[in-house]
Amino acid sequence: MTTMNLPAPGPTIPSKRITSLDVLRGLAVMGILIANMQSFSMPTIASMYPTSFGGFTGFDYVVTMLTKVLVKGKFLTIFAMLFGAGILLMTQRLEDKGGKPARRHYLRMIWLLVIGGVHASFIWGGDILVQYAVSGLFVFPFRKLSARKLMIYAVVLLFIPIFNNTMRQVSLSYRPSGIIAAHARYMQTARTRVDREIKSHQKGWLEQTSERTGFFLATLKAYVTRPLLTSGIILKYCAWMLIGMALFKWNMMNARAPAKTYRKFLFLGLGIGLILPVQNWVSRSLYGWDATYFRLPGPINWWKTVHRFFAANAGILLLCLGYIAAVMLICRAGKLRRFTGRTAALGRMALTNYLMHSVICTFLFKGYGFGLFGKIERSGQFLIVLTILVFQLWLSPLWLKHFRFGPVEWLWRSLSYRQRQPMRIQTN
Repeated sequence: MTTMNLPAPGPTIPSKRITSLDVLRGLAVMGILIANMQSFSMPTIASMYPTSFGGFTGFDYVVTMLTKVLVKGKFLTIFAMLFGAGILLMTQRLEDKGGKPARRHYLRMIWLLVIGGVHASFIWGGDILVQYAVSGLFVFPFRKLSARKLMIYAVVLLFIPIFNNTMRQVSLSYRPSGIIAAHARYMQTARTRVDREIKSHQKGWLEQTSERTGFFLATLKAYVTRPLLTSGIILKYCAWMLIGMALFKWNMMNARAPAKTYRKFLFLGLGIGLILPVQNWVSRSLYGWDATYFRLPGPINWWKTVHRFFAANAGILLLCLGYIAAVMLICRAGKLRRFTGRTAALGRMALTNYLMHSVICTFLFKGYGFGLFGKIERSGQFLIVLTILVFQLWLSPLWLKHFRFGPVEWLWRSLSYRQRQPMRIQTN
């Protein structure tokens, strides 16, 4: 690697790190594992229709309900917000040193795309790093806007996929008999698809890698060839990142906003924000998790459809703000120091720990490992999650006593700065 004529990129020293961001990042990584565990271990239909596969009573039911209501979609959103805040923080520090943040940022995103591509192809197809890298390329020019403008653009970007999905669902409602028949056929062939998916996960590593690589390349091609406005997932990630930038500019993510502001968001997020996903869970439960219930004919269908899509996104945003406020209040008060200290260490190694989840879980559930895919109930999945997180909460602070970065963070930083970064902490 050659050295560029840029300011010395040395690591951020611990005294200058924003601890609240590290704690929040650590909690986000933990939440992502909880949300992803079912994708690692069970067929896709188990997430869409929980009654169709695996146990759904007792503790299995409790695990599923809490995951759906409190976790699913929330911590990926928080992580995207943190990604946006991190872009802002990195560029500000480089500008303070007289550097060129655009060159550094785009190089970082390209290398993150490479790391994500390796992860998606060789380890696990559920990678999010590729989407983060692509979204990061688009949001960078917005970083100098005011917090208010960032929020306005974010709402616009969020509205596009929500509106498109809502209109698509409403249009389908005018053909209710066809939709119901199609759903019935889907459920009738569910067992065949489940068996096929389980068999696919039992293939050898090379065969699965070939399939994953093909899917990754097709996804990447779609991002390159399709207009941005047709990619709902990228628009959403861009919106969450812009919201993260706005919150950082408002001092909401560095524990510097007034305590009363955090308390208001805590009440709003864990009040209204919690009601919406609970209501969604209850309504789906009452209809037996039948996806056609909101497409039935009649005027009420418009309300059901619009409510479902808008409430789902509003619920995620409000609950995320509530979680952020709770973390900031804990950090301000200096409470739970042992836990927050370990969580902050886990957050400083977020990329390494996220990839570690994939390595451990694919080895547990894939055929080239223990082959447990489709064999572990939801209660057992919870115990696996707990074991992994306890291990990472122990390992992360221990690692950072001796090293400046996690191993993947070190690799990403060295590639981005085009020079080998100091890794080991020198002790006298």
